[in-house]
Amino acid sequence: MQTLIKKWDDLSINEVQSIFSLRSEVFIVEQECPFQDVDGRDPEADHLLLYENSILCGYTRIFPKNTYFKEASFGRTVVKKKYRGKGYGHVLVKESIKYLKNKKESPIKISAQSYLKRFYASHGFTATGEEYLEDNIAHTAMFFE
Repeated sequence: MQTLIKKWDDLSINEVQSIFSLRSEVFIVEQECPFQDVDGRDPEADHLLLYENSILCGYTRIFPKNTYFKEASFGRTVVKKKYRGKGYGHVLVKESIKYLKNKKESPIKISAQSYLKRFYASHGFTATGEEYLEDNIAHTAMFFE
């Protein structure tokens, strides 16, 4: 397993294609949620890529404060179905938190799919406020101090 963090302009065309393919495979096809994944926000983010044997199997995008939210954030956190159960989701969250902390970017706010509240709580996130729908999927705002 290998992780890399890259700026948008440093991603190759093949990396961008792999990112968009993985995100649509999980968020649109697997979760049966037709939404506009390519939202124009990718150039503002840093991109955490997780590889196993040169295959992109996990990903998240990371935002400094005052871009996506007033707080620092990360999202579109995804692990390819075939690679789940290996702890890669935990790696993505830990690496995202570490990256933001090293850049003195805190607190961190995420918009978590509600069924993952316990997962994010295990990393120190606290749910705040009422559940809401985002792209017809229940989400909860969560914070990490």
